[in-house]
Amino acid sequence: MTTGSRIRFAAVLLALPATFAHVTAQAQSFPSRALKIVAPFTPGGSTDTLSRLLAQKLSEAYKQSVVVENRPGAGGVVGSEQVAKSAPDGYTLLLSSLASQVIAPVVQKTPYDGLRDFTHIAVLGGPPTTLVVGPSLAEVKDLKAFIALAKAKPNSIGYGTPGNGTHGHILAELFKQLAGIEIAHVPYKGAAPAVTDLVAGHLTAGSLTVASVGPNLRAGKLRGLASTSAKRLADYPDIPTFAEIGYPDLTAITWFGVAGPAKMPEAVVESLNREIRKAMQAPDVLERLRPEGFEIADLDAAQTTEYVRSETRRWQPIAKSSSARND
Repeated sequence: MTTGSRIRFAAVLLALPATFAHVTAQAQSFPSRALKIVAPFTPGGSTDTLSRLLAQKLSEAYKQSVVVENRPGAGGVVGSEQVAKSAPDGYTLLLSSLASQVIAPVVQKTPYDGLRDFTHIAVLGGPPTTLVVGPSLAEVKDLKAFIALAKAKPNSIGYGTPGNGTHGHILAELFKQLAGIEIAHVPYKGAAPAVTDLVAGHLTAGSLTVASVGPNLRAGKLRGLASTSAKRLADYPDIPTFAEIGYPDLTAITWFGVAGPAKMPEAVVESLNREIRKAMQAPDVLERLRPEGFEIADLDAAQTTEYVRSETRRWQPIAKSSSARND
């Protein structure tokens, strides 16, 4: 090692304690003021519910105010862009989702990249999607009968989703490919109007989360044919999974997470990840989300980033080749 190299190496070693001290100080001082969680969809939906549950728990953990700001628009893009352009200090967070981070960037022109422009802090989990039929298809008792009808009468079945490019839409497009059937997409502006039309008999089928259709399933107003959950849900034991019927590629959840702007301090990310994971395991949170079939995730920050990468690799090619794409 030359004299110059030894000097540079010594300088690096001398700087290490200061670096570690700075990281430790960041972790100890965060947060020193109020935090904001941006929910990029309309009030009353899953992102709003999760945001408010998290806000309460993080406020208790950090002894700081945590406010929720609803910024709906363009399938989650408006709120997501706001967070991507915020200071990367951990004080502005996004209730992220598969829809806004993975699917939106390929079905519309977004002002951000779902991976590059965010720090993915934690995955919360999410509900599975269920293929349901309403009273207008009372004769369809199971998935086999649904497929047989779709093959006998192509495009005679219209299936509703919360909108073009949503996970329910992409999953149904994949199901069509795997089953070799043609069913017609009927996009709605949210899950609620789709469920209303299903129950009224104006719509024949739906590709919707358990959170959206649960009350009507329990009331017997809708029939669940198959769920994308990994195993049968305790609250809906009569609904088989797609996997057990022969479609393992349709095992999925419509996941939600927490993200911030790119290049957040590692110590702040670790702190938030730790407290978010604790919050999601709280008994009252588990009880609140259980009827929605919500599958809780428990990933550290590094695993979270890799999970979002893997979901991007999985769903973006399907979204690009589907009718959801708006070129």
